[in-house]
Amino acid sequence: MTSAEPLPVPKPSAIVRCLDEYVIGQDAAKRVVAVAVYSHYRKLAQSRSGVRIAKSNLLLIGPTGTGKTLTCETLSRLLDVPFVTAEATSLAQTRYVNDEIEAILSRLADRAGGDLARAGRGIVFIDEIDKLKAPRGETRAPSGENVQHALLRIMEGAKVKLGDGRYVDTTDVLFVCGGAFVGLDEIMVQSKSFGYIATKDDDNRRILERLNSRVKPTDLFTYGLIPEFTGRLPIVARFGELSRELLVRIMTEPRDSLYAQFREVFRQEGVELVVARRVFEQVAEIATEYKTGARSLRGIVEELVSPILYAVPDDPSIRRVEVASLFADPVLVRDN
Repeated sequence: MTSAEPLPVPKPSAIVRCLDEYVIGQDAAKRVVAVAVYSHYRKLAQSRSGVRIAKSNLLLIGPTGTGKTLTCETLSRLLDVPFVTAEATSLAQTRYVNDEIEAILSRLADRAGGDLARAGRGIVFIDEIDKLKAPRGETRAPSGENVQHALLRIMEGAKVKLGDGRYVDTTDVLFVCGGAFVGLDEIMVQSKSFGYIATKDDDNRRILERLNSRVKPTDLFTYGLIPEFTGRLPIVARFGELSRELLVRIMTEPRDSLYAQFREVFRQEGVELVVARRVFEQVAEIATEYKTGARSLRGIVEELVSPILYAVPDDPSIRRVEVASLFADPVLVRDN
């Protein structure tokens, strides 16, 4: 493949269809991410016109457990590029930020099998980026600012020396930052009078409403991030709270859903697992109380399944397990 040929990147609609198999809900966010990823990896094939297309890193905003990390993981599998995650809070707690950044890129190189060229086209997801803001009542957060400045360098593109003396070029690495950004909506309401686009009778109001409701760089600056950093995250996708219905769908619909995974575990024991929808609704209700999105689902389901899995291997006569309620004993169907 020559540098002038386009990379074999799925179209945005195909990317969304792939995400739909693993990420439930968040339709608007998935479309934003799909277009951004498509544009990024398409531009890696040099334009015939010689025009250099600037890199657009992503910012994913939404509560914990709403699918931000899963979206990035799914994209990396679809595109067959190396992927690593890091937490901004960990970077802020160390005295040696540059060493930690080198460690992140070393892990990216490891995920690429030591192929530094492939690592240079990977995806780095940095979560909890909102925690780098200045504390309430303070105008600056020195440690958070230091991390933002350090990240700026690699987000813009730099050759970073690894511990083994080799270099990773981050020019084409896609950086995705994520965070809950609690309180950002209030800032956006207060800032609506600034940068608000006025309308005329013949304007397309749907487009104008979308532009006026966007997260602006000034909102992120007011929140506590430095302007230079927010300027490197021009594309923002918002992930919403997960309803109980969405939590039920997350447990049952994706290709590798929790239900599918545990059914496979039981199948390997020669047992069919049947769980009623009511059980998933009960799990979703408990998870909603925990306020951690989908992250608590596995733990709750593990509590349900663990005692059954303890008994099944010792009783080869069991052929089917039926669970009708989270608060009732399962029915064990044995050979006649």
